[in-house]
Amino acid sequence: MEDVTDAGIYARESTYLDRYVQLGAASGRVLTVSFPDTPEDDAGTDHPVLDQVFEYLDGLEPVTFDDVQVALTIPTDQRAVLEQVRSIPYGDQVDVATLTQMTPNLDPDDQDDVILVRTALDENPAPILIPDHRVRDGPSAAPPAVEQKLRSLEEL
Repeated sequence: MEDVTDAGIYARESTYLDRYVQLGAASGRVLTVSFPDTPEDDAGTDHPVLDQVFEYLDGLEPVTFDDVQVALTIPTDQRAVLEQVRSIPYGDQVDVATLTQMTPNLDPDDQDDVILVRTALDENPAPILIPDHRVRDGPSAAPPAVEQKLRSLEEL
């Protein structure tokens, strides 16, 4: 996966999501995942992470993205939250309070900490790879229709 020649934008159409899955990658890391109705004009279609995403969307067996490196260019406190989101197993879900409690140095009884968690979820640069759809009462960076299909896929 450490192929430094994979820099660029990659997209494939998903009939399950009824839109494209598009990712930006550089230096063996995924920078972004989005779900446009039409992909960028210069988007390629062949990328190993897209292969994994589509295997996940097939829903035949649980797929983890543990080996995918996501470049989190966000504030450190939000990064800590999203790293905890990555640890929520396929088919499991937590609520915002539990996610806040799971994140080091955050307190679910502190409203500022809860807002931090909700902000991190909302600004997640790589939905699916960082499965914010597994946080049942939090915002998702994926469009609502995509979030619902991901939850349905995992029977959440």
